[in-house]
Amino acid sequence: MSETRHDVVILGGGLAGLCLALQLRRRFPGIGVRVLERRAHPLPAAAHKVGESSVEIGAHYFDTVIGLAEHLDSRHIRKFGFRFFYSEGREDLPALTELGVRRVLPRPTYQLDRGILENHLGEEVRRSGAEFLDGAVVRRVDIATDGADHTVAYEHGGETHVARARWVVDAAGRANILKRKFDLAEPNGHDANSVWFRIDDKLELDQWCNDERWRLECDPPERWRSTNHFCGPGYWVWLIPLGSGAHSVGIVCDAAMHPLETMNSFDKAMEWLHRYQPLIWRECDRRRDKLLDFKFLRGFSHGCKQVFSGDRWAITGEAGVFLDPFYSPGSDFIAISNSYVCALIGHDRRGEPVAPYAKIYQQLYFSFYESTLTLYRGQYPLFGDAEVMSTKVIWDYAYYWGVLCQIVFQDRLTDLRLFADLRGELEAARALNVEMQAFFGRWMAQNPPSNPAVLLDQGELQWFHELNRTLHDPLDDAGVRAQIRANVELLRNLAAGIVAQALRDCPDLAGLSGAGDAAATPQLFELAA
Repeated sequence: MSETRHDVVILGGGLAGLCLALQLRRRFPGIGVRVLERRAHPLPAAAHKVGESSVEIGAHYFDTVIGLAEHLDSRHIRKFGFRFFYSEGREDLPALTELGVRRVLPRPTYQLDRGILENHLGEEVRRSGAEFLDGAVVRRVDIATDGADHTVAYEHGGETHVARARWVVDAAGRANILKRKFDLAEPNGHDANSVWFRIDDKLELDQWCNDERWRLECDPPERWRSTNHFCGPGYWVWLIPLGSGAHSVGIVCDAAMHPLETMNSFDKAMEWLHRYQPLIWRECDRRRDKLLDFKFLRGFSHGCKQVFSGDRWAITGEAGVFLDPFYSPGSDFIAISNSYVCALIGHDRRGEPVAPYAKIYQQLYFSFYESTLTLYRGQYPLFGDAEVMSTKVIWDYAYYWGVLCQIVFQDRLTDLRLFADLRGELEAARALNVEMQAFFGRWMAQNPPSNPAVLLDQGELQWFHELNRTLHDPLDDAGVRAQIRANVELLRNLAAGIVAQALRDCPDLAGLSGAGDAAATPQLFELAA
């Protein structure tokens, strides 16, 4: 049995663990990091993992913070934004409402082939001077509470080894090593399931109809590069292209509206697609011989009672909390949690007490998580309403770009004075978002079905385009505060406009009040007035 000593041992060498190792080595040259990963490398292309679509925070983390811009541009696909079709039972895409930009927005995002990406990350981790052991199986973790080193027993190369470390970080995904050890699992009230598979071929939806006018509405005419959402009540289906040339297809459903048992095999999933999304079924059915894999996850969304500890351990990525693949927030929360872990290790290396910062950073991290969870919890029934859902998507983007993205892009996650100064504005934005999510549900209940043939281009909204374009603008302390305050005011005005429009379409909304609505409704109507 060999024994080694490290500053940090990371349990799990997937996306979260490898990115953390690189981030630590970039921030603290010379820090001793060992990563233990169960799976052997190299991984196959189109490796069967969650998290193939990145959005702005995750993309910024990968290309700027971790320094992967050249790799992302050369081996992966520049995303053509999100795109939504309200297409249940339909095959005539040009005759449907489509939400999506005609031209790519300024801030790059990416479609990620996880096998290609994690193989590159593994190589980069080793080049950085960190130790990456693939094919290493963790057998026991002992956490010290007296300031002594923690110990990790693992098997590698047919032998048992012990690694001692000042810090242990669990990035082992659903193995939940520390979550199970400390009984930290908790439900979050969002019950949804998912199935997904890969087809070893491009699903080029731009060629799925003969309408040249429709095809050329986008410049370039490459809708296939988007994260394409085919929506109906209680579900959405994703199409995500991968750099290997394969395509990822997934179904995500509210558990009560579309039970997992109706789709938990490839044949069942195909029967489900034939019923609800026949166009996707047709294109996949003709490629059955190119099926690469199939997987399902029951109750994928979960919380965690604790992720950061003053005893020098942490949980990051899917090993801690996971929201929903809709809006692709997984890599965002890897970015945020890894950044907090780096900050905590920095405090420790400077000889500062860790426990107070662990408590504060965890409160902030959980507040971001809870605010984002409101975008999903109880919202899946809206997914089939072209008008309400398209409006919700624009609202959700504005909330995300206007608040959380500002904090991350300006490197202010640990700026406690900023959070103190803007406490009122941030709480107002959070409360307004909660009210708007409830309002969307009431609006949908009164809204007559409508699915006209139209491309709703968010990029044509000047304020929306500017929110995206200015994400990288460098701001000083005063500028950050001014920008977030201005964005909260923009959200108030946007909420007012949305509610006013809904009232014009559905006057009966003004008389609605239900459990939990009494406080929200008057405030929104006052804004609209």
